This record gives sequence, structure tokens and C-alpha cells, in this order.
Amino acid sequence: MITKPKGCHDIYGIEAKKWKYISNLMDAVCERYNYEFIRTPIFESSELYHRGVGESSDIVTKETYDFVDRGDRKMTLRPEGTAGVVRSYIENKMYGDSKQPIKLYYNGTMYRYERPQSGRDRELTQFGVEVLGSDDPMIDAEVISMAVNIYKLVGLKGIKVNINSLGDKESRNHYRQALVEYFQPHIDEMCDDCKNRLEKNPLRILDCKVDGDSELMKNAPKIIDYLNEESKERFDKVQKYLDLLDIEYVVNPRIVRGLDYYDHTVFEVEAMVEGFGSQNVLGAGGRYNGLVKELDGPEIPGMGFAMGIGRLMLAIEKEEIPLPIDNSIDAFVMYVSDTEKDYATTLVQELRMNGFKVDTEYTGRGLKAQFKQADRLNSKFLIILNDEDLKNNEIKVKNNITKEEQLVELDYLMYYLDEMLSMDDESYDCGCEDHEHKCHCHDEGDDAIKF
Repeated sequence: MITKPKGCHDIYGIEAKKWKYISNLMDAVCERYNYEFIRTPIFESSELYHRGVGESSDIVTKETYDFVDRGDRKMTLRPEGTAGVVRSYIENKMYGDSKQPIKLYYNGTMYRYERPQSGRDRELTQFGVEVLGSDDPMIDAEVISMAVNIYKLVGLKGIKVNINSLGDKESRNHYRQALVEYFQPHIDEMCDDCKNRLEKNPLRILDCKVDGDSELMKNAPKIIDYLNEESKERFDKVQKYLDLLDIEYVVNPRIVRGLDYYDHTVFEVEAMVEGFGSQNVLGAGGRYNGLVKELDGPEIPGMGFAMGIGRLMLAIEKEEIPLPIDNSIDAFVMYVSDTEKDYATTLVQELRMNGFKVDTEYTGRGLKAQFKQADRLNSKFLIILNDEDLKNNEIKVKNNITKEEQLVELDYLMYYLDEMLSMDDESYDCGCEDHEHKCHCHDEGDDAIKF
């Protein structure tokens, strides 16, 4: 039997509906913040990630899926979203658009060859936002607030934001030298990765997963002590805007992030999830003012964040957060004879084209088995076809909750169902996990999500 690759998952059934609900929620939040959706290729030139993400990052050195295509070009399955969005921004000359800044969001699969574990997969779905064209600290606070609001809307508790500043180029150069001088005498105590990072990118030593809790790391110099006045003033403004947005945060000097393109504001969002232990970071991001220029574009500032949806779904599961999933259909069309089946074929099509969620029988089951199938599908109404009723231009409709039946004129069926469904939605058990809340399963569009 052929099985799925290690570190990948099949998502279907009620689980797929949960993923779709979360994706729709994210879409709605982005719409309200006026961010536009962008889709970039799943694979790009390997050079994009080597230059954009950074030669010293674990993603590039250990985790990318690389291949050579038939044109002898080196390609890489995308391991993260920012580099591809920035490449698209440059290639499509979005910097020339009068609507500055350009505010984008994405939701797609990424690929990293790492050891699969809970919340970490080789194929992962990542949601992220990018703002290009503004260096205003207010944008930093807005991006952080988006991440926080999404987690709160989902229902997670104990949301905590850790922020830090990596400063400008001058500040980082001074800090880089201080780290080299601090770690050099202790190089034999460090893991192999950190020994290599000492010369290439010493800031990444602070992000080490092996020695992260050692006394050597805890006593390392803090970037915040090496910020110049301009960088300090900028970081103070970010905090002021977070205060105005009522976003709770903690300044954590150990937050440096694992990718090379960050400068100034960096942040991580945590939630107190039972069973996650110390690995409770659900989303992270920061500012990357040099990345557009690094990828051959103009000198344009950027800011963004990303979160793994799989990890978010795991947090929802562990916290037992009920999601308002509509697991019902409006009507199930039932028949026995061939002429009834012919009519069912056209009726189902007509109902669907008029906005009703409808299903019918496809396996040749008898009427008794069709009743059971309708129950399995949580059908609100049953449309029971009968040749004699059809001759009289009538159709039998049964409320599957009250069990009340009524003969309805064929020409009036659409109006009848629409009226009955609007009345019934207040009390119907739609199959949603949360039976205590006022269900928004049947609300239209973005109105289903309340700030």
C-alpha cells in the first residue's frame, strides 16, 4: 500500500471543516485590516532563499527541499512565505503602485525537511502577512495586533507577546562584535552549530535550541544595551502604539528570530496551551528593512509575521475550544421510482443553484436507508418525492426535527424552504461542537466573525 510521506497529513471530514473555518476567519480579519491576498509559486529559484532567508539559517543549511529541474535550474520548495512575497513585489513593480504601503497576506503550504514531531511537519500550512513600503512604527504595532486578534478570536487564552529590537545596521554591528568577544573564550562549550554561527551570524547563537538554557546564553550581552539613540526612539514608539492598541507585551531581549533578514522590531506570540510546555510560541515575525534591496529591488522597508495553522489547530484541540462548524445540510431529496429519480436530478440542481445546501441518494438504497442517510448528514428537511404528488404539482416536505410534514406546491417550494430555514436556524442543532453558544454557523460572510 502506498502511504503518505513522513511528516505530511491528510486533512478531511470534520477536521477539514475546522481548517476551512480558521482560514475563513483569517480572511475576514485581513479584509478588515485592508490586506489583500497574494499567491506565490510553491517552488522558486534556490537563490531566492539563499539570499533572502540567509545562508546561515537552519532553514537553508539543513531543511530545504532542493532539486534540479529539466532545464538544469536549481529550484527549492518554498520553506517560508516572506521571500517569495518580496520577490513578487519586486518583479511586479508593486513599489510603483500609488496605494502605498502594499499590505498583503498569504495562506499556503511550505516544506521543510526536519524531524517530524508534534506541531512540526515537513509539509506545513502557513498563514502570514507582509507590509511593504512603510517604516512607521505604527505598522509594527498593527501587524502584532493582527496576530493577537486572530488568536483571541479563535478562543485561545493567556495570549502573551514578547518583543525586542535588533536595531539598525550600526547597532547590530556593535552588538555583533560584543557577542563575538563574549562567546569566543567559551567556543569549546558550544554546540557545533553555534561554533559555525560565531563568525557567520553570532546573533543566531542566541536562538540555539541546544544550548539555549545554559548559563552562558543567559549571561550573554543584550542587544537592547547596544541600540543607538535612533533605534531606541523607534522601539519606544512601537511600545507606545502597542499600549494605545491595548496589546499586552513583554520586552524580552532574548528574542532574535531565526532568519537573517530581520532588523528593528522582532516579536513572538505565545498562548498558555495545556501540554505545549515551553514550546508555546504560535506565531512570530518582525521588520526586514533591508530584504527588498538584498533581492535586487529598491530600498523599501518591510514588516510581517507568520503562523503555522497546523500548530494553531493543535492548540485548539488541546484547549478543547469549540468551533462553530456547520455540519448539516438544508435538505435531502428522497425517491424510489425511476421517474422520481429523474425529477430528483433536476430538483437537486435547481435547489443548489438557488443557494440551498442539498444532497440526494446515489447508491440505490431503499427509502428506509435513505432516512438513515439523511440523519447521518444532519439534514434539516427531507424532500420526499412521490409520483402521485408530482402529478398533482405537489411535493412532500418533512421537518427532520419536529417530524411535521406538509404538501407544498412545486412553484412555491423555494420560498417555503427559505422561510422555514430562516425560522429554524435559531433552534436547529447544526452539528456544531459548541451547543451552548449562540451559533453563527448560518451567518452570512464576514458577519459571522465578531471583533
